[in-house]
Amino acid sequence: MSPHEPHPAYDAVIVGGGHNGLVAAGYLARAGRSVLVLERLDHTGGAAVSTRPFAGVDARLSRYSYLVSLLPEKIVQDLGLRFRVQGRTISSYTPVERDGRPTGLLVGGGEERTRDAFARLTGGEREYAAWRRFYGMTGEVAQRIFPTLTEPLPSRDELRRRVDDDEAWRVLFEEPIGVAVEERFADDLVRGVVLTDALIGTFADAHDPSLKQNRCFLYHVIGGGTGAWDVPVGGMGALTDALAAAARDAGAVIATGHEAVRIATDGRTAEVTYRTGEGEGVASARHVLVNASPQALAELTGDTPPGPAEGAQLKVNMLLTRLPRLRDSAVDPREAFAGTFHIAEGYRQLAAAHAQAAAGELPTAPPSEIYCHSLTDPSILGADLVERGYQTLTLFGLHTPARLFERDNDAVREELLKATLAQLDAHLAEPLADCLALDADGRPCIEARTPLDLERDLGLPGGNIFHRDLSWPYADESTGRWGVETPHANVLLCGAGAVRGGGVSGVPGHNAAMAVLEAGQG
Repeated sequence: MSPHEPHPAYDAVIVGGGHNGLVAAGYLARAGRSVLVLERLDHTGGAAVSTRPFAGVDARLSRYSYLVSLLPEKIVQDLGLRFRVQGRTISSYTPVERDGRPTGLLVGGGEERTRDAFARLTGGEREYAAWRRFYGMTGEVAQRIFPTLTEPLPSRDELRRRVDDDEAWRVLFEEPIGVAVEERFADDLVRGVVLTDALIGTFADAHDPSLKQNRCFLYHVIGGGTGAWDVPVGGMGALTDALAAAARDAGAVIATGHEAVRIATDGRTAEVTYRTGEGEGVASARHVLVNASPQALAELTGDTPPGPAEGAQLKVNMLLTRLPRLRDSAVDPREAFAGTFHIAEGYRQLAAAHAQAAAGELPTAPPSEIYCHSLTDPSILGADLVERGYQTLTLFGLHTPARLFERDNDAVREELLKATLAQLDAHLAEPLADCLALDADGRPCIEARTPLDLERDLGLPGGNIFHRDLSWPYADESTGRWGVETPHANVLLCGAGAVRGGGVSGVPGHNAAMAVLEAGQG
């Protein structure tokens, strides 16, 4: 057996080389455990990768996951990662037409500018004051909850005591977020901007009684204890490359092109059967950590699978020769696109889009949001592109559940992309198509991915970016001590489907590693 071939026996075998699996590998290897990572693809990173999607163009884009908020600095420091993020001075810009003229809401650039932007849009001080109160409240919650994500799961009562704010608890944990939005804000556009954080990858109405929109909102406002969403310098692949390097440096073996196909366990030892281009092999382990969906875990262990999951987003990557001019000439495109550029995300628009999609129809005004990575971090572009003023755009569409694409994924993708870009063009002083760069074959530099594409390419169940509905960050009768436990004592779930999973966080990887280390010899 060559030094690069997997050894047959390890303390831990990790199935899947996405960022959570690599975090677990790094922690366990640094603790002196022997670790094997089995990755199906020919590279690590999962959805947190950077690629050059356009032929002959030196632009390395964060193809799937693209912003960082939930990654604790603790993980970066513990693993000695050579990785950093860059904050954005502009939070968001939302264009709208009012009284026949183009205007919008720019949030960021300092308190005075934001106050003036609210007054310009709404004609008074009320909405900005409500905004300050509401996000002051969520900021306090973030500071109290975020540190618990890398601790053993608190009970619901323990977390409520930690939050120590009855109003915040009611708003976030007990009643649909739409109630709070409607009680606190009067302007339709402001209401929509607030609600969007509850709908990222989550197909729900503001008043959904399941509160899955609340769980999505909570994770979007607690990141880093501030709720800020930052740009990964060098692209998202810089994080997973750093994680892979840290795991290897600590002694972990990472085997790409190795697809796990079966896990057999008696609760004390386990055997993982894997497949390569040359045949099958088996690795034994004391613990197996599965960095894949709950559905994939069930297939590997032969257990009853959970109910189906469904994604609900359109992801579009673009490269432009220049940023387009805006109809709202009061705003510089370099600021408008530096934060989150909301499109067709007024409160009533979001409700209408959800209702249409729930009825099986594509939204006529698809809501989406865009940001420009290269304004904050031009290192993802080749020097020549930077000099010529090229920019990237990343678009994330809402309320497009996987079911809408089942009749004809390719045709519906094109129809949705056209409708989505038309919504953007309505706020531009020039068509976006005029700004798109061309690849080496003369094709426009734009690619779109539906939930079905993500299921095919990444194994995301139903294209769900969280693997399943997000969970509350506290224990209940279905969770274990760390939220990563399964019916098998020595098999743990360390992917996004774990409790406190979802997003680029590394939290499930950290927590699964802690569970192994707590178990003692492992």
